[in-house]
Amino acid sequence: MYFIITKISVKLYLLFEWGVIMNKKISLKEITEETLIDFLKLKVAEGQDQFVAPNAVSIAQAHFSDKAWFRGIYADDTPVGFIMVSIDKKEEEYFLWRLMIGKDFQRMGYGKVAVLELIEFLKNEYSAKKLLVSCVPKDGGPEPFYAKLGFVPTGEYDDGEKIMILDI
Repeated sequence: MYFIITKISVKLYLLFEWGVIMNKKISLKEITEETLIDFLKLKVAEGQDQFVAPNAVSIAQAHFSDKAWFRGIYADDTPVGFIMVSIDKKEEEYFLWRLMIGKDFQRMGYGKVAVLELIEFLKNEYSAKKLLVSCVPKDGGPEPFYAKLGFVPTGEYDDGEKIMILDI
């Protein structure tokens, strides 16, 4: 069992069990033929489409990449998002390729827990030491979210996206 302490105010801390938010178990599960449509229906909030590709594009890309590992993000049995990582075993490089939380499920902590679950998976399965991510450096983008998780800029850019890294 894992615990995370999150700062609520200057002196108040909330302790909650990792993977459980508002009595909902957050998990990463394989997307199947039966669940695919649920994930294709998930959309980001207005204006966020410039920061993340639709799930249909991500799933298609994953099927043509030998490095892609992807899962649906669930709150109990409800699909709430999508996560995909590029795993390069030879180079020992792990890159958070996509993180998408549906507009109706944002700002509930699901993205944070999904990334933490991904990190545990990468550490346990691959002994990963670092996780990379890239983001469009614009107002309203996900950079502050990643920074709160501990990602720091590397100083590098790829196709206009800022590369960030997290020691795990």
